[in-house]
Amino acid sequence: MIYKLRRKFIKICILSFIAVFIVLFLSILLVTTVQTNRSLDMLADVVSSNNGTFPQWNEFNDAPNPPPMPNGLNMESPFTTRFFTVRFDSDGNVLSADIQSIASVSRDEAIAYAEKALERPNQRGWVGDFRYKRYDTASGKAVVFINGLSSRQSSRQFMLAASLVFAASSIVIIFLVILISRKAVKPAAESYEKQKQFITDANHELKTPLTLIRTNLDIMETEMGANEWLADIREEARIMTELVNRLVSLARMDEENTKLPKEPFSLSEVVLDTVSAFAPHINRQHKKLVTEIPDDIPYHGNEAAIRQLISILMDNAVVYCDPGGVIAVTLRGGKHPAVLVDNTYTAVDSIELERLFDRFYRADKARTYGGGFGIGLSIAKAIVEKHHGEIRAFSLGGTMIRFQASL
Repeated sequence: MIYKLRRKFIKICILSFIAVFIVLFLSILLVTTVQTNRSLDMLADVVSSNNGTFPQWNEFNDAPNPPPMPNGLNMESPFTTRFFTVRFDSDGNVLSADIQSIASVSRDEAIAYAEKALERPNQRGWVGDFRYKRYDTASGKAVVFINGLSSRQSSRQFMLAASLVFAASSIVIIFLVILISRKAVKPAAESYEKQKQFITDANHELKTPLTLIRTNLDIMETEMGANEWLADIREEARIMTELVNRLVSLARMDEENTKLPKEPFSLSEVVLDTVSAFAPHINRQHKKLVTEIPDDIPYHGNEAAIRQLISILMDNAVVYCDPGGVIAVTLRGGKHPAVLVDNTYTAVDSIELERLFDRFYRADKARTYGGGFGIGLSIAKAIVEKHHGEIRAFSLGGTMIRFQASL
């Protein structure tokens, strides 16, 4: 149990870090993409507003009112920005293709890029590694393209560097989480060990007086004869002994280094034999037993533990089945065999199904006498987990409850 708790702690920490990493990575990617698009769009706006060419601000330095220079631009921008412009008339014919400011694109390629941009529904966008802007002119339409290859490469390099930093950080964090996980679960481990020690000590302390009580009862019945008071004491001693044995069984199941010996056996025979033992008791209570148990379903596990599992589920079904109700047992084969035990229980919607496997939990809040100890299903869960399976309870139509143990 402590190993599982520690493993769950490590898993939660790692998943939390991965979630934060993904959010940060996507946020950085989004911000970088938006900033790249904005900077290229600003350049496209400058070119389009200057009739498809880049303004030469140095020519106006001596003018009394020089044109304002957009933020992020300087007098070197016309020499560092690679762009080209293609103009069309009102009929869509090419008027001109200005490729003087770019060397990597021919006239035919520029026209092909522009035609693709005209087919796009958006005024701005990407065609290859070029950010385009489509705008209207006096003679028709024009498209200006800004080379965004260097900007994209810078963004990719930045994202790669960020990924490497996050990857290295994740390795360090995972290593630290593994180191501190032992200390993190230490209080729970100590509490759990104390609980196991208490159960073990209680078992030793209670076995002796219970044995003495039963021995004295035998002597008293020999001398005085059987009577209802002695019968009540014997029944209470039996219940107390059963509780102690179940607590010890549950404590042993919880030990991580305890492995059940496993061997191949017929799961069909085990389920059928165990269910058949309950049939007379079910009939006496005027309840109906329905079984669907195929023949020759093999399984590799602990036969005694599986018998105990079926017995617990059947006992639970018999106790909580409505008067005159139905108990149905189904066995499914396959790679992961499953045992399904259903019983009529009209109050199924009023109980906390997810808590049925908690120790000492009982759906009967008043904890009336004879309603069990509330640890039988906990033992069933422990048995299923020792066989690397899963057990759960759920409602069937609001009138029946199903316990499904998948092995």
